[in-house]
Amino acid sequence: MNKDRHSLEQFDEDIRIKNNVVNIAGFDEAGRGPLCGPVACGGCVLPRDYYFPFIDDSKKLTPKEREKAFEEIKRVALAYSVQLISPEKIDEINILEASRLGMELCLEDIKKQLNVDYIVTDYMKLHTDIPVLAIPKGDATSQCVAAASILAKVTRDHYMEELDKQYPEYLFKKHKGYPTKAHMEVLMSNGVIKGLYRESYKPVKLALEKKGYHQ
Repeated sequence: MNKDRHSLEQFDEDIRIKNNVVNIAGFDEAGRGPLCGPVACGGCVLPRDYYFPFIDDSKKLTPKEREKAFEEIKRVALAYSVQLISPEKIDEINILEASRLGMELCLEDIKKQLNVDYIVTDYMKLHTDIPVLAIPKGDATSQCVAAASILAKVTRDHYMEELDKQYPEYLFKKHKGYPTKAHMEVLMSNGVIKGLYRESYKPVKLALEKKGYHQ
């Protein structure tokens, strides 16, 4: 490996060389664990020989760094897409299939923008004829998957911050829908917001049994 090249970028370049391809699309999701709000799925194709220090595993970045990377990715990407899959759809098909659906919708969107030669995902097989490499911790391994992860996470965070304005008592801006102690207390006190919570998730079922829907 060329030590002068950032490791995530080098991973993608090695794929290009080994498979004789140019356009690698990375895909990832954000928000599998939250009790409410959508799961966000991102897809991204970055230029060859491109490096930006904040395009890394989104969990390693501060919110400010993620925002900076988010704007940079949208500026330089050859193609990108973000899709939100609703709580209702998550309840209908389960969170794994909802994540797969979101990534496949991103892929269809990206294919309208350019030709995709190869796909790398964060451990998710997609239904496509394009070669797919599904790797664990893809957002910490591949630059294009890291970029997709950032697109998904920041988009979802923005969505939850908007929800916070509608329902300030639920503290969505603070916990982003994850089952924190503060979130569970509010949920048990105020009830489940219909259409916003994932009713197939056990803590939400318990809240429905105890408190019912938010009035």
